[in-house]
Amino acid sequence: MTGDDIFQLFAFLLPAVVTGAVAFYFFRLHTRNEDGRRRFLLQKDAQKDALPIRLQAYERMVLFLERIALNSLVVRVAPQSKDKAKYENLLIKNIENEFEHNLSQQIYMSDECWSIIKTAKNATIQIIRSAGMSESDSADKLREDILNQTMDKQSPSSAALAYIKKEVSELW
Repeated sequence: MTGDDIFQLFAFLLPAVVTGAVAFYFFRLHTRNEDGRRRFLLQKDAQKDALPIRLQAYERMVLFLERIALNSLVVRVAPQSKDKAKYENLLIKNIENEFEHNLSQQIYMSDECWSIIKTAKNATIQIIRSAGMSESDSADKLREDILNQTMDKQSPSSAALAYIKKEVSELW
């Protein structure tokens, strides 16, 4: 092969190689775009199915927090006797039962949100226990002490409710 033949061979091959490279580039770009579109559509369908379930979980946890808010808890759960310790245990048992009933909701919300809900529950129980250590001698006096403690400051439930509202607003 002479130099002219080699040059002529490159002259024929160069457009074919350039055309092949451009076709490969556009094919790869198109394939990536289609993969991204498919992923977006799958995620959109999954979110369409999961969003109502997630919202229901948030609704249940809002209901839980409203039910364990001390001012509504002591009104809803009346003392069964005059014994302060029994009433304290009844309130705590009521909170624990509500929490256990809603344990499965944690899979539908963020770890941080679940942690805040658990903290609100534990803080509520702590308030009840600290009121139980007071000088009160009856269940009715304990109710009064609990309500007096919640008058001065924001309840743990309301802080958790604010966080849930913020997190749900980010879903939109």
